[in-house]
Amino acid sequence: MIDLYYWTTPNGHKISIMLEEAKLAYRVKPVNIGRGEQFDPEFLSIAPNNRIPAIVDHSPQDGGQPLSMFESGAILEYLADKSGLFLPAAGRERYIVLQWLHWQMGGLGPMAGQNHHFCHYAPQKIEYAIERYVRETNRLYSVLDQRLANHTYVGGDDYSIADMAIYPWIVPWEKQRQTIEEFPDLERWFEMVKARPAVRRAYALVEDVNPQAGVEMDEQARKHLFGNR
Repeated sequence: MIDLYYWTTPNGHKISIMLEEAKLAYRVKPVNIGRGEQFDPEFLSIAPNNRIPAIVDHSPQDGGQPLSMFESGAILEYLADKSGLFLPAAGRERYIVLQWLHWQMGGLGPMAGQNHHFCHYAPQKIEYAIERYVRETNRLYSVLDQRLANHTYVGGDDYSIADMAIYPWIVPWEKQRQTIEEFPDLERWFEMVKARPAVRRAYALVEDVNPQAGVEMDEQARKHLFGNR
């Protein structure tokens, strides 16, 4: 059994998708980041960076004590190795998948995140920041579109943890001020991943965990998300 410390954000969706795809037994431990639950001492003992997602694997491969992990990319790689699925075991194919996983972690996620912040959450509309991050998001979409012009999935012929990491950051393309039709190969891939039963099951968690997702945040949530040191 794996405990998934989760909230309904792109990074949270990455792990719920993987757990559903790999058919690993898990239970959801909601962490309401709009109410500051990411700062609870119990959660910080698992995820010292006070960010979701995190997991606790009660049956780790080494047979030892429960293993806690934070950082979504590391969790995806761990679950892939544990299950033997969605990440080649060795060779160049493994590193191709990992490079696109890290591309999401270091590029698409942070840039789209800043896009969301300055377009929707910043108390002042700073046009320079909005233009910068909208344009950089567009550039990253173009990189992905070019990759998918010659590959079925991001890592190559097979669906992988790279696709699971990237997909949730494309879901809010409209909020990122992008036009997905501008990127036909990205759109083809997006619709293919969206239709996967495991992806649908993962996103169905939103209704159970956070039915208010998408509602404008209140001042308490803004304080916890943007005001805590």
